[in-house]
Formats: sequence, C-alpha cells, structure tokens
Amino acid sequence: MRKVHATIFDRTELERLRGRVGRLFVALQEASEMVAGEAGAWLPPVDLCESDGFVTVSVEIPGVRAEQVEVTLTNEQLKIRGRKRKGAPRGVISHLCSERSFGQFARTIPLRWPVRKNDATAELKDGVLTVRLPKVEDRRGAEYKIEVKERE
Repeated sequence: MRKVHATIFDRTELERLRGRVGRLFVALQEASEMVAGEAGAWLPPVDLCESDGFVTVSVEIPGVRAEQVEVTLTNEQLKIRGRKRKGAPRGVISHLCSERSFGQFARTIPLRWPVRKNDATAELKDGVLTVRLPKVEDRRGAEYKIEVKERE
C-alpha cells in the first residue's frame, strides 16, 4: 500500500516540476527573442484565466492599435507580437522623464488545453487585448456505453 502512495506522490511532483520547467523554458525563449530583437523591446503583462468552456488571455498593450498586433495560434502555443511606436508630443525637445514602454513586444503562452482554433477570437479594447480560446471537451476518462448485439 505504501508503494502505491509513493508512486502517486511522485507523479504529482513530476507534473509540478514539468510545469515549472515549461514556464522557465517559455521565459527563456521570450528573453532570447527580446535580446535578438531591437533595443527598447518590452514584455506586456499577461493574465491567463480558465473557465469550463474557455481559456482567456488578457494582454495590457496601451497605445497599440489592432493593426500593430499579430496573434497566431498553434496546437501548443499562443503568440502575440507587435510594436508600439514612440510618439513624442509636438514641440518636445527632450524628455525629462520617460517610463512608458515602446518598441517591439512579444509574448508566447504555452497551451496545456486542446482548443478549437477556428473559433478563437481576439479583441482590443481600451488598451487590453483579450483572446478567447474555446476549449475542446476533454473526452479522456469519459465512459461510453456500447450496445452488445446477439450474433446468430
């Protein structure tokens, strides 16, 4: 009995470790993309939420228009890329303080859920890009009744 409990514990720990390594890999990949890109690259903050039917990704990109953003989706990841142009007010000779981010940005979000790519939507409103990814119903572990017919 003890051996079975240890195996379950090991699998749980292995899943946690796999998740941490996956997040670390994505962070390293994003960092290397930013280093390879232009000066002034930045990472917009992201919220990732899950409900019964959807995975929702919200990205803060104030000052960016829809035509400046590219959203791509594969089976494994959602990629959001774009560029925010620096626009100094007219008549400005020099900046006394500049804390806003400008330049190229990119975020890669690994997907751990099967999603319906054809039904995904993206909307930009008030500086927040919201991507809704409808989840595919998970059929693993579902029980189906199969009719048994008598053969003569």
